[in-house]
Amino acid sequence: METQELHRGRLIDHIQLVVRDLPASQKFYTAVLNVLEIPLGGTGEDFFWVDELFVSTADSKAAQGALTGRHHLAFQAKDRKQVDAFYSEALLNGGRDNGKPGERPYHPGYYAAFVLDPDGNNIEAVFHGEAKRSATSVKITF
Repeated sequence: METQELHRGRLIDHIQLVVRDLPASQKFYTAVLNVLEIPLGGTGEDFFWVDELFVSTADSKAAQGALTGRHHLAFQAKDRKQVDAFYSEALLNGGRDNGKPGERPYHPGYYAAFVLDPDGNNIEAVFHGEAKRSATSVKITF
């Protein structure tokens, strides 16, 4: 087995989205995550993964249970400029507007943009304002 490296520790271990059109979703997520500086982790015949996000077709062995509908997923951005770029790239790659970049009332400094991915999932990029982190992520090697 080859050594693999993961970066974890930001609240959620992983999320799986089940989609109708895997190539359209892969184009969308590759583009918006590239802007957020999150590389594609890998691909398989009926799935792809990026960090804690797994995206598969409905007939994938990983897609168990009944399809449940739309989901909301928020990615962390490092600044407002990255939120703006996320929004632009999303619209250029199959996303639809669901809230232009701007301040939101959730807490002071909450700057976000919302788009609908090709399957209608509400995808957000958020910058929480100036703050200090103890680490950008936890590095796991196995």
